[in-house]
Amino acid sequence: MENNFQYLVEQFADLRILRFNIPNFEKLPLPQKKYIYYLSQAALSGRDILWDQNNKYNLWLRHVLTAIYTANSKIEDQGEAFKLFEVFFKRVLFSNGFHHHYSTDKLEVNFSKEQLQSLVAHLTEGQINGLRGGSKEELFEKLLCLLYDASFASKRVCQDPTKDLLVESANNFYEGVTQKEAESYYQKKYRESGHQSISHGLNSRLVKEGDTLKEEVWKSGGVYGMAIDQIIYWLEKAGKVAENKDQETYIKLLCDYYRTGDLHLFDEYSIKWIHEQSGDVDFINGFIEVYGDSLSYKATWESLVNIKDREASEHVKVISDNAQWFEDRSPVDVGFRKKQVSGVSMKVISAVMLGGDCYPASPLGINLPNAEWIREVHGSKSVSLENISYAHGQASLKAGVLEEFAANEEQIELHKKFGSIADNLHTHLHECLGHGSGRMLEGIKIDDLKAYGSTIEEARADLFGLYFMADEKMLELDLVPDMDVYKAQYNSYLRNGLMVQTARIQLGKDIEQAHMRNRQMISKWVLEKGQKNKVVELTQIEGKKYIVIHDYEQLRALFGELLKEIQRIKSTGDYQAAKDMIETYGVKIDQDLHQEVLERYKKLNVAPYTGFLNPVLEPELNDTAEIVDVKISYKESFLEQMLRYGREYSFIDNFERM
Repeated sequence: MENNFQYLVEQFADLRILRFNIPNFEKLPLPQKKYIYYLSQAALSGRDILWDQNNKYNLWLRHVLTAIYTANSKIEDQGEAFKLFEVFFKRVLFSNGFHHHYSTDKLEVNFSKEQLQSLVAHLTEGQINGLRGGSKEELFEKLLCLLYDASFASKRVCQDPTKDLLVESANNFYEGVTQKEAESYYQKKYRESGHQSISHGLNSRLVKEGDTLKEEVWKSGGVYGMAIDQIIYWLEKAGKVAENKDQETYIKLLCDYYRTGDLHLFDEYSIKWIHEQSGDVDFINGFIEVYGDSLSYKATWESLVNIKDREASEHVKVISDNAQWFEDRSPVDVGFRKKQVSGVSMKVISAVMLGGDCYPASPLGINLPNAEWIREVHGSKSVSLENISYAHGQASLKAGVLEEFAANEEQIELHKKFGSIADNLHTHLHECLGHGSGRMLEGIKIDDLKAYGSTIEEARADLFGLYFMADEKMLELDLVPDMDVYKAQYNSYLRNGLMVQTARIQLGKDIEQAHMRNRQMISKWVLEKGQKNKVVELTQIEGKKYIVIHDYEQLRALFGELLKEIQRIKSTGDYQAAKDMIETYGVKIDQDLHQEVLERYKKLNVAPYTGFLNPVLEPELNDTAEIVDVKISYKESFLEQMLRYGREYSFIDNFERM
């Protein structure tokens, strides 16, 4: 990586914006550059889909806020109201809507109604007409409802088991449908299909018309059709310059799926995608992750374009090569293990373009496809985003979080020496082996766990990684230089799960996000079990609380014990056990500890959430409009990129207005 590369862009509210570098992009051959450029255009073309999925008024609000920002930014004396508005505007842009990207709570407005009115007053008549929200006064009243009414669309994803999850969720996956109706609808679909191979509901909105439920499929000519047509256009151009025939084949399948909405085609595409391993350039593009739906039926749209790091991938390939060894020695019941692990692959990549639900908050690792039957029969493909992890690490070097929350110098030195290796190894094991391990009993679906399915799945993968990274096999496979690597990860994991990650949560609030619930659930469970015989404890040193591990081997045994139970829950579809486990350990935060963490973290002046800007890819054309090169630059600011995307990639006009 370049030593003089500027990773940190800016920080505002609870957010830190970084850039990521793409090593040696300039040296790539022209066909690869063109392939990457076309795939990147497809990755950006679906941006509006996610906005509308998050809430049906998001796109209208984005246009209104953009108009207000544009009108007021031209005024010489902008004043305090504009400065406050600008921060809120950037928060909305970051979150792809007016709900927090992690907590899913409605974003708090940091300016008064009077200040908002003064900003709206500067909108021109042409801007007002373009927004199609009525008169200036009517538009202002609609904004008051959307932004200030605490009871209106208060939670994007409701996970409170005492409430109707769909009625209380403000996302745009269901309309007029109750939780009971949706569950009955899809249970019937699964019964009628006679098999579990299709992820029913993945690419559609379920609506109620009179007494009838029907699905509005996201496809060309249907909902989101204009954006999907743009995605198809760029994917077809990419297919013509693909690195090999296999890539060309699965791109065609993906385009056919986008045209028809046929989920059988998406499964066929996913299988072809798994088996293509020879190319250097890869991508995901589609309706994939279901974290945004309380019932885990509906998938948000996302995309990622990446380049394989061949040297690093060759090093971690031993993980997938030995997948059967790990599966056979997993601490879970034999009946829940895979008898034959196949098609599992692991590679290290550099992200090039993030899109949809991968932008601007990016994952560090990915394991796909999510369809359980494909994982069990055909395997899966796992990636670790090396340049994203590196950028995050470089920006965090001087943050002071480690020094504040590590219990002693031994923990600090261990993390500085092995922390990066440990994090990457855990990610590799989590994505490649954790998600790819285990099997479900006949007739069981991950949907059976409802709102708890995503947390159980993430816990399963985390625990698999935590358990095996402490195995001597890591040394044998040359994955670690020293067995102390796993100790650095154990310290870091519990420190984060019980303390550091709660800096993201407001005092008095519960943990909502699946990954955060998973981390606290694991950490709190092993702390409860481990405190009894001094394996691990939450101790106080000079008035501050810290996590201290006394017996790392016994802690590993506890991770294995919990993994056994979590796999049983998934394999049998034990909803009640999933609910009890997560509600007991993963949701509620110790209020005294939480307050202490917030006070200690605040003094560091570090934003708890991180997002990334994409590089700018600019094609260079000759006289006949052929691409002769693709230039890359990293100079765009956060608002410049967001406003440009709003101008160049707004393909959905049939959104709802207030």
